[in-house]
Amino acid sequence: MDNRIGEMELFLRVVESGSFSKAAQLTRTTPSTVSKLISRIEARLGVRLIERSTRQLAVTPEGQQFYDRAQTLLNDLYDMERSLRTGTAQLQGVVRINASVAFGTLALEPLLPAFWQAYPDIQIDLSLSDAMTDLYLERTDIAFRVGKLQDSSLTARFIGAAQRHIVASPTYLAQHGMPATLEDLDHHACLGFNFRRNTPVWPLKSNGRVIERSIRGPLLANNGESVRRMALAGMGLAHLADFHIRSDLQANRLVEVLPDIGRDSEDIHAIFPGSRNVPQRVRVFLDFTLPRLKCFLKN
Repeated sequence: MDNRIGEMELFLRVVESGSFSKAAQLTRTTPSTVSKLISRIEARLGVRLIERSTRQLAVTPEGQQFYDRAQTLLNDLYDMERSLRTGTAQLQGVVRINASVAFGTLALEPLLPAFWQAYPDIQIDLSLSDAMTDLYLERTDIAFRVGKLQDSSLTARFIGAAQRHIVASPTYLAQHGMPATLEDLDHHACLGFNFRRNTPVWPLKSNGRVIERSIRGPLLANNGESVRRMALAGMGLAHLADFHIRSDLQANRLVEVLPDIGRDSEDIHAIFPGSRNVPQRVRVFLDFTLPRLKCFLKN
């Protein structure tokens, strides 16, 4: 009997765990059995799916394509069986989502009640973190990313652009003064992030182009919400997206600083594995949220 479903499930475990031994533990078999089964799949397909080395496994482009299609097929199979068992054809299942703390809290979460009214049997598994997430290892269906995209093997849908501003609290500016030039930033506390590179930088405009300027300050955080709260507390200047600080600017809790050099923009995308064969529960979430998220960024 052809057990291709079992083979696909095992292949997914290998890719997601990153090793034959971990996949063997998850499937209660042995590493040699896992290795032989992967070799059998490769022999049948006539392509190399995984490059082996003594330290790690690397998925080939053909292996990535096999992973995407297998994941979609298995998800659709499980959704179909679940619907048949419960006697309903309604959309069901889990949609695993990753987003930055600010974008998830301010843009995504307000949409969820209306989404659940439309699709009550779809469960949302929402993780908020400003750190980059590996969609395959974390088994994430959709990630909302702010900034330049790195992984071209994923499908991306453009949502909009977020303009960033340098801001500070009135209390901080009263104590330390209003910076007037780019060079003045050297004498101010600048709040930064710790997850992109060893040297904290802000992308700022100088002579008509964007440069990455090193900053110094009392805080490096792994999420924008912590930076925002410390700026509100008068700890220093912050460089944050307009949707994140919109209400603070309107209420004068934060004041924009150096608008001529501090305003740059970052694109926001929804990224997900696959293209045509996206599970229906993921597709309906994208179709529901993306138009509303575009409106959120424009307002």
